[in-house]
Amino acid sequence: MRIVLVGPPGAGKGTQAAYLAKNLAIPHISTGDLFRANISQGTPLGQKAQEYMRAGQLVPDEVTIGMAKDRMQQEDAADGFLLDGFPRNLAQAEALDEILKADGLKLDAVLDLEVPEDEVVKRIAGRRMCRKDSSHIFHEIYNPPAAKGVCDTCGGELYQREDDSEETVRRRLEVYHSETEPIIDYYKAQGLVVTISALGKVAEVTERAMTALDRDAA
Repeated sequence: MRIVLVGPPGAGKGTQAAYLAKNLAIPHISTGDLFRANISQGTPLGQKAQEYMRAGQLVPDEVTIGMAKDRMQQEDAADGFLLDGFPRNLAQAEALDEILKADGLKLDAVLDLEVPEDEVVKRIAGRRMCRKDSSHIFHEIYNPPAAKGVCDTCGGELYQREDDSEETVRRRLEVYHSETEPIIDYYKAQGLVVTISALGKVAEVTERAMTALDRDAA
């Protein structure tokens, strides 16, 4: 299957992408991984991306599209892939259609993870990271530490990242609504969108997604 995963920040796309890709035996292709791989390998696209990033500028669509195209044409993606974070706007969605069309391929589904805005804010703004080890992550509501502000694992101080503040989360949601949400209507016009609730436990959401994709493929 060739799937695009969409949803607002805090919807759990990265977590669900990993589980779904494993269940479907297809590679999980995330924008973050594309950038890291191309930059670390020093590819021409990676070098271009790094130039823009160092200048504090947004990486142009054509660079991101080029990275995604290269990755989708690798051998392990021959039978399908799950795209996470790409496309993130209409220009990228149209480019993806052209890339697939050139190879006689098409998307099978666009999985839309739906989460109420207040829940997104609650999920992200409640996160707390450990200053000693950033892999130790807690949540004020869903996974609170035994002692407030103290990491259960190593005793380090817990803090809220600037990116996780409510103000920043709401700005990220505004960007999502203006730039990424329009691709949902674009794909709805093609009959590709499958919308599921991303509320509940991780395993429940994965099962919901697999059921919806199976039904859509039938």
